Amino acid sequence: MDQPAFNAVLLGGTLLFRTRLRRLGLACIALVTAAAVLPQAAAADSGDRHGRHPSGGGLSAVIRYTEHGVAHIVAKNYASLGFGTGWAQAADQVCVLADGFLTVRGERSRHFGPDAAPDGSLSSAARNLSSDLYFRGVRDAGTVEKLLTTPAPAGPGQQVKELMRGWAAGYNAWLKQHRITDPACKDADWVGPVTTLDVARRGFAVSVLGGQGRAVDGITAAQPPGQAPVGAPDAAATAKAARDLFSAESADMGSNAVAFSGSTTANGRGLLLGNPHYPWQGGRRFWQSQQTIPGELNVSGASLLGTAVVNIGFNDKVAWSHTVATGVTLNLHQLTLDPADPTTYLVDGKPERMTKRTVSVPVRDGAPVTRTQWWTRYGPVVTSLGPTLPLPWSATTAYALNDPNASNLRGSDTALAFGKARSTKDMLRALRRTQGLPWVNTIAADSRGHTLFSQAQVLPRITDELAQHCSTPLGKVTYPAAGVAVLDGSRGDCALGSDPDAVQPGIFGPSRMPTLKDAPYAENSNDSAWLANPDRPLSGYERVFGSFGTPRSLRTRGAIEDVAAMAGKGGLTVFDLEKQQFANRAPAGDMAAADAAKACTAVLPGDTEACSVIGRWDRTMNTDSRGALLFDRFWRGLTARVPAAQLWQVPFSAADPVRTPHTLNTASPGFAQALTAAVAELRSARIALDSPLGEHQFVVRNGKRIPVHGGTESLGVWNKIEPLWSPATGYTEVAAGSSHIQAVGWDGGRCPVARTLLTYSQSSNPNSPHHSDQTELFSGERWVTSRFCERDILRSPALKVVWVRG
Repeated sequence: MDQPAFNAVLLGGTLLFRTRLRRLGLACIALVTAAAVLPQAAAADSGDRHGRHPSGGGLSAVIRYTEHGVAHIVAKNYASLGFGTGWAQAADQVCVLADGFLTVRGERSRHFGPDAAPDGSLSSAARNLSSDLYFRGVRDAGTVEKLLTTPAPAGPGQQVKELMRGWAAGYNAWLKQHRITDPACKDADWVGPVTTLDVARRGFAVSVLGGQGRAVDGITAAQPPGQAPVGAPDAAATAKAARDLFSAESADMGSNAVAFSGSTTANGRGLLLGNPHYPWQGGRRFWQSQQTIPGELNVSGASLLGTAVVNIGFNDKVAWSHTVATGVTLNLHQLTLDPADPTTYLVDGKPERMTKRTVSVPVRDGAPVTRTQWWTRYGPVVTSLGPTLPLPWSATTAYALNDPNASNLRGSDTALAFGKARSTKDMLRALRRTQGLPWVNTIAADSRGHTLFSQAQVLPRITDELAQHCSTPLGKVTYPAAGVAVLDGSRGDCALGSDPDAVQPGIFGPSRMPTLKDAPYAENSNDSAWLANPDRPLSGYERVFGSFGTPRSLRTRGAIEDVAAMAGKGGLTVFDLEKQQFANRAPAGDMAAADAAKACTAVLPGDTEACSVIGRWDRTMNTDSRGALLFDRFWRGLTARVPAAQLWQVPFSAADPVRTPHTLNTASPGFAQALTAAVAELRSARIALDSPLGEHQFVVRNGKRIPVHGGTESLGVWNKIEPLWSPATGYTEVAAGSSHIQAVGWDGGRCPVARTLLTYSQSSNPNSPHHSDQTELFSGERWVTSRFCERDILRSPALKVVWVRG
């Protein structure tokens, strides 16, 4: 929409706009909302100087809805764009959003009780109480307020602050004007207005997910030792636990993405396929929109809920996606304590007292709970990183966690700069300028045929040299195994230092980041940067970024096989990206099913059915694939029983990393155990061994069963799906997997050629028409044709226009 037309719409709807709609035979529904000044009781915090009472006064936007509830938001400035975005997100996801704001305010125990479990979207906390203790500690310390007042580039820029201010006002305006119909929070007393600071706190929680967010229980439970002696952690067990904690197999987030250069495509322009793997429920869902400020910004894609920017998306010149990176976003400092006081630690022989933070949490049907947290110059004292990685606080030793993303509120600045980019060069400049991505890689392509891979993320400045000289005995095991550095906190010369091109101290500067430019293809599936393109391997980076010369996951190996073959064939179009997304090839099946079928007869003598089913399986995870379910259950059991080093007869070779290891080791005792158990499991549930996958891998939406294709991490399927198993029926829900998928290219015209799909649909409200419509598309391997240009938006048969204002 051009600026004059847009201004006219804001003044009440012009003849020009109405005429364009009438010409197309479309109905324009104008809904005007007013965001009045909120009552004093709506304030979230006392002393909030960052938008305590965002009234929405003077803010307005036009929202055009097209098929499947995709919102196209047009505004005249950043605050109004945020207003429209907050309004539209609330319309689709108000209950999920409100639940998240309770989390970052530290109010879950007040409404849901201290022992209930959060949904895990904003931290690793096992109980509401530990979640509240952590986030109230953040609030009481004024952490986010300090970041908001930090001047750019170390702090967020003014445009992002305006977006957040507008988002809060838009969310509040929607709440004021609408009755909630979602049963998840209908009539709930915990849904209420929010502030700009709430929006920023939510962004902070996302930023520290890989650092402090992993250790919430360990931070809030850390207390000085009593009289009983406390043993040191077992080094080997801790190294294994760290390796497991940071592995893709144990993560609820992952992704695939590939960018193809013009040398591989039909028209010399770039192509991008993004396939992020995120939770299907809760506060880490994506939400689709297009954001437009005429003459300033025009970007389409997906936002994490509560975010005022497009996090993954495209414009008319460039497209990008993210994959969860292998960089370890935290490190530990092992403290030497004063023998007379376990809350005092020594640095170069001089004592430093820990900072005591007393945090009080209101609790439903009970007195407030008060706990103490302990902080050091390095960060909080922590007694665990998850339940399997204890870090005991003894009379002589404690551990402090350093998380540089606790000083990073710049992620939205990076996303906004991507939305304005005109080339992959612009994107690389944006990464270097903003340095805001906490835990992801970036893969991008542009209309000129260029590609980019960059592991530009905020990481503690742990060089291999520093780790060699400063690792404690525990760190000498955990750093090589998992990239988790444990440094000697008693030595001042073991400080992290600074790079001259870094925007904050203690992190790597952009010049140290693994980056690959203009490769024929650049691909990542959550392994390290090493094989973004095997013909141009990246190496020489510090261990904290990830490993190189080590085995890759089956998903990485299968993805490289697929995209290398595509690039080699050449002449690629967006249609080829669509086929790749839904090929549903299971690399584990290609490598192991034939051997498993042959060995099956010895394990199950006389059971010709099971062996025949595995042998006939088509090696895909399509909904109509027979044998896929049996192999899936067998493979899960096998990989759980047999260590990776013993799974294959031919070991890994760094000289042939895509094709090794291989040849299934059917002689392993775990093979027979896994196969026998899988067959028994299905028959016990009265599931035929050759049942089509979609009969038992499905989700139910409003009483309708929707088959789901795709497969688990260990099978190596590009279209990753992690479902929940019921012994009685099979898979009944999807926990995580393919989420906002986009296939993007250009044809020389003004509009990008794009297909998108939000697998779990736009709204979590079962009463919404967009609760399951895209889930059904996903089940049928169908796509949404993106409407980016104005003419395409106005031609939508589902067009609905909403004018929102304060």
